[in-house]
Amino acid sequence: MSHDLSLAQSHAFQLSRDLMVPVTVFEVDGEYCVLPSDEIDADDDLSVIHEFHPWPAH
Repeated sequence: MSHDLSLAQSHAFQLSRDLMVPVTVFEVDGEYCVLPSDEIDADDDLSVIHEFHPWPAH
């Protein structure tokens, strides 16, 4: 977890490229977190900031 959004986004982008899976940055209790998108449940109480995809858009 991080209090720095730009740091969380940087790690999320790199993690997405390394794992080759979509990764989501979200906020919980004022902290930013990163998880592979398929591990996030719709019932979780979190605020999604951005989802990074490892594949470039065409």
